Amino acid sequence: MSAPDAVPSAQQPADPSAVDPADYPRKVLFVAGAGRSGTSTMAGLMQILGLHVPQPEVVADETNPKGFGEPAWAVEHHDRLLKEAGVQVSDSRPDAWFETGRVSTREKERITTAAWLESHFAVSSELVVKDPRLAWFLSLWRVAAVRTGATPVFATMLRPPAEVVGSKQTYYKNRLGSAHLAASWLNMLLHTERATRGSIEGGDGSARVFVRYADLLDDWTKTCMHAGETLGLQHVLHARSEQIRDGHRFVDPSLRRVTQSLEDLGLPKRLHDLTADTWAELNKLADPGGDTPDVHHNLDQLREAYVELYEESEAISRSSVVAAEQAVRRELKGRPNAGRPGGGSAAAAPAAPVGDLADRIPHGLRAAIPPSVRRGLRKAVGKTRS
Repeated sequence: MSAPDAVPSAQQPADPSAVDPADYPRKVLFVAGAGRSGTSTMAGLMQILGLHVPQPEVVADETNPKGFGEPAWAVEHHDRLLKEAGVQVSDSRPDAWFETGRVSTREKERITTAAWLESHFAVSSELVVKDPRLAWFLSLWRVAAVRTGATPVFATMLRPPAEVVGSKQTYYKNRLGSAHLAASWLNMLLHTERATRGSIEGGDGSARVFVRYADLLDDWTKTCMHAGETLGLQHVLHARSEQIRDGHRFVDPSLRRVTQSLEDLGLPKRLHDLTADTWAELNKLADPGGDTPDVHHNLDQLREAYVELYEESEAISRSSVVAAEQAVRRELKGRPNAGRPGGGSAAAAPAAPVGDLADRIPHGLRAAIPPSVRRGLRKAVGKTRS
């Protein structure tokens, strides 16, 4: 672990107090990655080092006792957009990116998002926005940041997929199964990498880093200062010794409470191999000089292989989709007063809540049901999307 005052002296003036933070150029750090991959730790450290997390924040709970580092508005914003797109937070469908991309291009949403960012630049010139849902809307946020005159930069957290899956199952009581969660990790990371690649291909001054969660816990000062240098985060480069000490108190190596291997998940072989190969390639991006065209090419091939695997799996699982659809229709048909205007007699038993019916179908099957069918089922129960 680096000493508490281990801030690269070459990156700060002889008298750091002479630097006026108000003169720092506008920048927004977007912390992306799968949930339970260390995004909260990264955002929390950036906040300690001086970046501003727009308030109010999501309140800490037993799943994340040190806090999430998430602006509550951004979380609510993403929740609404995901519902409109018909996409789940841990969606494994490659087509889900098309749906969220379609929502992200709406001018109304771009104006709203940019206005929200603009309001928080009154507090600080460097903001940090983090939410596990963020990756679905990176294009929306990139446009919003540029419209406010800010440079968007990206930090994507990397944690072994087996640990991400285990942590979700432990802390979120996730019932979706290891295969689905591993597939959703693949879908999220492969497309997030591609979406942030423009930050090194374009000329808008944006940049990106990939950060291993293990590196952050082992030596957070070295890891954060590397991110600060690469992304040009002035608050990090000019951090004071008391902030470094606060960071040491914040980081707890025992935060890595779930440890298991990919073999422990018992995944289908092709999914196992794709996950292992993707993890190996993503790790290269976190190495110095590792963000190379060769790695990009390999990840493009892996993304294409995952899309192919998903399409094949979807094609042979149509019977499960049909069975799920029929189960819902039978459930609806058996509901008291179903289809009867006026609600029937007062003695009739209360109808089961729509949410209860949907929860009886595994998410993997719900996600695979064609949108037209889902809309028809929602219409049948009088529940439509706004």
